[in-house]
Amino acid sequence: MRKNLKEARQRAGMTQKQVAEYLGISERYYQFIESGDRTGDFTLWDSLEDLLGIHQRKLRENE
Repeated sequence: MRKNLKEARQRAGMTQKQVAEYLGISERYYQFIESGDRTGDFTLWDSLEDLLGIHQRKLRENE
């Protein structure tokens, strides 16, 4: 589980669906990313970093 990613999304007041729509991906694919089952590409992480205001290295940590 990418706890930092989930917590950052929740602090931003966003649902998984809203983040997925922002990224232009399916909600299910985003769920795989947040759970740590998929990695996603660098452009996706750049967008998450911009959206959530946290460095992608921190967001990508698996726990």
